[in-house]
Amino acid sequence: MNKEQKHFETQAIRIQADRTSYQEHSVPLYLTSGFVFEGAEEMRASFAEEKERNLYSRFSNPNTTEFVDKMCALEGAEAGYAFATGMAAVFSTFAALLNSGDHIVSSRSVFGSTHSLFTKYFPKWNIETSYFQVNDIEKVEDLIQPNTKILYAESPTNPGVDVLDLEALGIIAKKHNLLLVIDNCFATPYLQNPIAYGADLVIHSATKLIDGQGRVLGGVTVGKADLIREIYLFSRNTGPALSPFNAWVLSKSLETLAIRVDKHCDNATKLATYLESHPKVNWVKYPFLKSHPQYEVAKKQMRLGGNIVAFEVKGGVDAGRSFFDNIKMSSLSANLGDTRTIVTHPASTTHSKLAQEDKLAVGITDGMVRCSVGLEHIDDIIKDIEQALSLL
Repeated sequence: MNKEQKHFETQAIRIQADRTSYQEHSVPLYLTSGFVFEGAEEMRASFAEEKERNLYSRFSNPNTTEFVDKMCALEGAEAGYAFATGMAAVFSTFAALLNSGDHIVSSRSVFGSTHSLFTKYFPKWNIETSYFQVNDIEKVEDLIQPNTKILYAESPTNPGVDVLDLEALGIIAKKHNLLLVIDNCFATPYLQNPIAYGADLVIHSATKLIDGQGRVLGGVTVGKADLIREIYLFSRNTGPALSPFNAWVLSKSLETLAIRVDKHCDNATKLATYLESHPKVNWVKYPFLKSHPQYEVAKKQMRLGGNIVAFEVKGGVDAGRSFFDNIKMSSLSANLGDTRTIVTHPASTTHSKLAQEDKLAVGITDGMVRCSVGLEHIDDIIKDIEQALSLL
């Protein structure tokens, strides 16, 4: 970090939209669909992009601009665009940059909705995807075709918490002149910065840890300015923009991201360590456990291990259902990254649309539990998980 660059926590707090004449300390909400021009010439020049200013909130708004500016600073990106949801960010990023006949190489371990885009919708536009397994990065180059344009991965993955070597992917992408796009949702910019390892674009579902309290939906893509320009133009015309209110919430949430994630990770590490020796648990996966298959990679590219712990209860489907029915304090929900601990059964919820062979291919078994570890006292989290397991 150079002398002029401020620390993560400071940038998350001090990057703000310009104050109004009221000189407010906290940035106000700009709940407006449009903006007023002084005259015909200013309006013409603004729409011709000869003058930089807000035109319409589907294009930009002071609240969304502030949120994007913070995310760019925290990720080390040149530019960005904010979306109504994380999936809107994923879809719009690909749709803006791909043409009919293009090809994607992707990790097989991707979010269920992303998998649906790749296998159900993109083929309608003659865009194909080839998958590689998370532990087979050395085979990525075998999948690259003359029409391959994007190399894509999540790390850590959802829901299996696998970790991919971002540096290795960056080297491959550069060698073959591919765009490297990384979903950094589980790590947040506080724990991991894919651009430092060669990523051209980074995508977040801001609904998760960035909001951190289960209040609003949001997404963002940041990265190289020329690529973001294409994403912006596509999104300006198709309309997946983030609302000013949600942008305001997310920007305020970034102010506490570091301190929240530190506590999330501390709790998750303690829960994972506890579960690793539990007699009713087959296996546990957490990036900063030494037993994790990609532990060394995680330690290289992540500050801490994140807040997601995956584990499998013994007894298959029946035991899995009983475990969830036995939960008392933790929430049964499909969301993650909340202040509240959430337990999810991926096989029957977030990834239920996948065929059984596809679930197994990404490590989703019938007894698998995805635990988004919250900010409650760790003793209470463990007590709740323990009593649910004890009744199996």
